[in-house]
Amino acid sequence: MAGLTDGPARLSVIIPSHIRVDLLRCCLTSVARCAPGGTEVTVIDDGSSNGSVTRAAREFAHVRVIRHARPLGFCAAANAGLALATAPIVELLNDDTEVTPGWADTVIPLFADDRVGAVAPLVLQNDPDRRAQELPPLIDSAGDEYDPGGFAIKRGHRRPLGTLSLERRRVFGASACAAFYRTASIRRAGGFPGHFQAYFEDVDLSFRLRRLGFEILCEPSSVVWHRVSASYGRQPSRRILEQQSCNEERVFWRNTRGGDRLRYLPRHAMVLAGKAIRRFQEGNLLPWLVGRLRALGG
Repeated sequence: MAGLTDGPARLSVIIPSHIRVDLLRCCLTSVARCAPGGTEVTVIDDGSSNGSVTRAAREFAHVRVIRHARPLGFCAAANAGLALATAPIVELLNDDTEVTPGWADTVIPLFADDRVGAVAPLVLQNDPDRRAQELPPLIDSAGDEYDPGGFAIKRGHRRPLGTLSLERRRVFGASACAAFYRTASIRRAGGFPGHFQAYFEDVDLSFRLRRLGFEILCEPSSVVWHRVSASYGRQPSRRILEQQSCNEERVFWRNTRGGDRLRYLPRHAMVLAGKAIRRFQEGNLLPWLVGRLRALGG
């Protein structure tokens, strides 16, 4: 726990958590083991039942806990943590992630360049089945890219480690499951869009950081493990499917402007047609359509 501090901080780690205290304990254990000196940690208890997240977080020394009386969603929880961060660099971590030795030490120096607004680590899928079979882990993301037709892409997603050329490079965005941000930059950009609640909020933020002139990098020597969808389950509810669809559409209309909007509308229409066919085949067309229509309302 030597890295965790309640004094002047170099790095602020923010961990929103709602229900999975078992995952939160694993996440906090890894942070306590691997954090560099001068790391402050804030857990946002986003309305957990009977304060279970708060109790679990308080098992760890020097961890600050903020509790919401009811669930407000990832964006509100992340913004609450950002408002309290005192370090010049912050990292958002999902409670279903685990960090590795040196994960922050390789990233912090990159922010010496004032042009850098965010850094994406290499996020690997934490899959016990693949480990048991001694298979190489799958990449969850090596930074995000964005297609102007209106969808985000996790670079390298589900490719085995070793099959993608990995080097430090500029990317469109960083997945907020484990993204580093310059504190002043994310505050200047307005933080996460609260009305998104969750999903695609990091894509929207990346657009705003880039419009402010900041670069976003991927640093593959910084490694974070992610139990994909462990916090909310691999089979999302209709409500979540609707929210995902709504926010994906919001991102396009909020950030594609002027001549670009006219230029990319035909491509966007083709993307929507393809997605509609896929959702129909999956049996999820209705929540997908409801989400898209909700997005047009704001």
